Amino acid sequence: MDFLGRVYDWFADGDHWSGNSGIPNRLIEHLQLTIVAMLVAMAIALPIGLILGHTRRGGNVAVNVSNIGRAIPSFALLVLGAQFWGIGEIGGMSKAALLALIALAIPPIIVNSYVGMSQVDEGIRDSAKGVGMRSSQRLLRVELPIALPLVMAGIRISALQVVATATLAAVVASGGLGRFIVDGIAVRDFPRVFAGALLVAALALTIEAALALAQRAMVSDGLRAEGPRAVRQSGLDAPGSLLLVEAGSIPNREETP
Repeated sequence: MDFLGRVYDWFADGDHWSGNSGIPNRLIEHLQLTIVAMLVAMAIALPIGLILGHTRRGGNVAVNVSNIGRAIPSFALLVLGAQFWGIGEIGGMSKAALLALIALAIPPIIVNSYVGMSQVDEGIRDSAKGVGMRSSQRLLRVELPIALPLVMAGIRISALQVVATATLAAVVASGGLGRFIVDGIAVRDFPRVFAGALLVAALALTIEAALALAQRAMVSDGLRAEGPRAVRQSGLDAPGSLLLVEAGSIPNREETP
């Protein structure tokens, strides 16, 4: 209880809520790094995954390459990034941390986007062709709305990974909530370390809840009802509420669009 009291006292200290090293500024730094990394990763990964899923060509190659990227530890990406690109900054953010987080966020988005698009029922695709829709129209107006639950699952997975790994970015001189943990360990201020961990956990839960609400708003009621059953029937179900498809579980359904 004495330790928890010290943690409470740390939060109650007004000095920790103001200035460049205060909680609000560190939270903004953490969010800035997370949002920029996610936006760049989505701009790269979504077109690749959606187009490959739409054409049903080259998907297994993309998924296996993505899984190789996932196998690299995030801390190793940060350290290698610092070695290759130095401790310089881009727009006030650590260059090494930003590039490492982008690389970390891309694989889940590619995998889930590809699987979501490739699992669209063939009858629906044929019907869209039959009414004269062009390939791009079928992708954006028919297939993407159906694939959206899996696409959003990939984005949610990436966002949580980025939020958690951005904490480690403090090791390579980046800002964010990780500074409380790294600086606290350096001076053996364990209440500060624990408080930093609580802040990161609270931020991760908040972002997950916000993305879950966004997914609920974007996905139709019919797809929310059918989604879990369709995933179970395809053999792509995984524990938990978020699905990340592994290499080898993707059916070979390549065909000419």
